[in-house]
Amino acid sequence: MPLIFYYMDVSPPARSVDLVIHELGLTVQYKIVDLFKDEQLDPDYLKVNPLHTIPAIDDNGFVLWGSQAINTYLVSKYGKEDSLYPKNLQKRAIVDQRLHYSNDIFYVLKETARTLLRAGKIPLLELFPKIKEIQENVEKLLTGQRFIAGDTLTVADHSYVTYMDVFEVLSPTEDKFPLTKQWFARCKETMKDFEKVNKNGADLLISKLMESLSQG
Repeated sequence: MPLIFYYMDVSPPARSVDLVIHELGLTVQYKIVDLFKDEQLDPDYLKVNPLHTIPAIDDNGFVLWGSQAINTYLVSKYGKEDSLYPKNLQKRAIVDQRLHYSNDIFYVLKETARTLLRAGKIPLLELFPKIKEIQENVEKLLTGQRFIAGDTLTVADHSYVTYMDVFEVLSPTEDKFPLTKQWFARCKETMKDFEKVNKNGADLLISKLMESLSQG
């Protein structure tokens, strides 16, 4: 049976997993969970993930949710080599460290998007300083290396890359962070099917956020 993937491309974590799926060349059955219709709250989906978040996977009866956990699982099981999630404990620890921080990044994005899209209000003033802090921190993480967790592409990059373009729209950096700009371009060139996987969902999310900002 093919891997079942519950997702919607407007979701940055779902796109992160889809990028890894393409990297690995996996055969997948896509099942759309429409967040705008609250399909994540449908009883059938709650049987898959009682925490009602996407993405989630069903790998021949093994159900897992959470993009970071899914990505490390998929690479560990299906990767032909370990560059995306190294077996070397010290290198893996750095990747894990970056993945843990990406949870903080997603929390800020989620709260910002929820405030704009659900409540129709400009996000609380403390959220924009947090976005700027994240942008500064990512630039620091990239100092002296080509990717988020070192000089090679890892699942950490797949987590970060689907967030940073949205933050750039919400809080334009005006070329203050050249390392981040170079890294993003590097990811676009390096990741398999980047535009195919990321562009439509990112454009839709950004469009909806900007529309809400203009009406706020």
